[in-house]
Amino acid sequence: MSYYGQRKVEGDFKLTEKISLGALARIIPAKEVDEALETYGRKEKRCRLLPSRVVVYYIIIMTMYSHAGYREVIRIMVEGLSDLFKNIEGWSVPGKTAVINARRRVGAEPVKELFCRIVKPIATKETKGAWYRGWRLTSFDGTTLDIADTPENEEMFGRPGNGRSSNKSAYPQVRLVMLCEQGTHVLADVEFGNLAIGEQKMTRRLLRSLTPEMFNLADRNFFGYALWKEAAATQAQLLWRVKKNLILEPVEVFEDGSFTAWIYPGTKSRRHKTDGILVRVIEYTLNDSGRTDTEPEYRLITTIMNPDDAPAHELACLYEQRQEIEFTFDEIKTHQRGAGAVLRSKTAQGVVQEIYGYLLAHFAIRSIMHEAALALDIDPDRVSFIHTVRIVRRKFQRFQSISPQTMG
Repeated sequence: MSYYGQRKVEGDFKLTEKISLGALARIIPAKEVDEALETYGRKEKRCRLLPSRVVVYYIIIMTMYSHAGYREVIRIMVEGLSDLFKNIEGWSVPGKTAVINARRRVGAEPVKELFCRIVKPIATKETKGAWYRGWRLTSFDGTTLDIADTPENEEMFGRPGNGRSSNKSAYPQVRLVMLCEQGTHVLADVEFGNLAIGEQKMTRRLLRSLTPEMFNLADRNFFGYALWKEAAATQAQLLWRVKKNLILEPVEVFEDGSFTAWIYPGTKSRRHKTDGILVRVIEYTLNDSGRTDTEPEYRLITTIMNPDDAPAHELACLYEQRQEIEFTFDEIKTHQRGAGAVLRSKTAQGVVQEIYGYLLAHFAIRSIMHEAALALDIDPDRVSFIHTVRIVRRKFQRFQSISPQTMG
């Protein structure tokens, strides 16, 4: 599987016509922004240089310009969103302090509320690469982000190497675990917090977004008896990798080489054969000299018990698609944020606000890419994320789709 990020497709010249910044206001409409602000009482009652609605869009847009200063991002907005400002009497580009105060006034809760309102799986039945035998492909995975080096950020989120280690990281970090829609790379749900919180604990909260139409993939760090049981209770189908030390004694062996086995919550339960869950096991070895896997032997377990519904060789190939979420993390951390960039927020509330801004911007870009892929009748993987981000940035001066009403 090749990484789509550097590729261009036949008819790629049409992509520029399909992508417009006006789509951003359609994907994240001002009405939803206003309702999110009203939910937490953050809509202003008097005219300001930076009205709350403008601030929310600023939070989203600044994640596209990580290396630009606060005022420079405002200037970019003025050039692209002039209609927002022309009716505000006496408006001028505010200073950095004014921008920081405006972000503090809006807070993190409305931006999180907007994320919860807007972001969701978007693949349709026509979306290529988004389905397996009628199930919507999703996956769980985690990552970390470097954040501004302040005492508050370190206390709230942690720093790698804390404790007895003398090799502390240069920056504090925040841990994120996400649910990704494989075919579109939409990060449909997220949990994040202190580095001390394990991925399994965060994932347990993400189970709220699993549905019976989904087929979910996860690597071996996510498997645990309790989490598997809770995830299976959502009625989503699961295909998770497990560690090689998990005892899986064959109960029934099928013609495709897969077999059923019981998993237990602990040694005592296994000894007494109580509280067991029957799963189907697929074991295989990857003979690929081009791969750098230290352990080419794979063990997968699935909730799909009938090989006719999902043959072992198909599941082995399907699991390889779990890498899509890793590519998605790279989209945000390398191409949207910029290599080596650190989240700019110096307060914990600002970090939360900024992360949701990143995810909203990524969702808007991925939604635009999905629409373009449908129009061109191609797999969204064949549309370049890098190319799309460049188009989005280049077209800012044409962005006139947010109504200036209620701004003044």
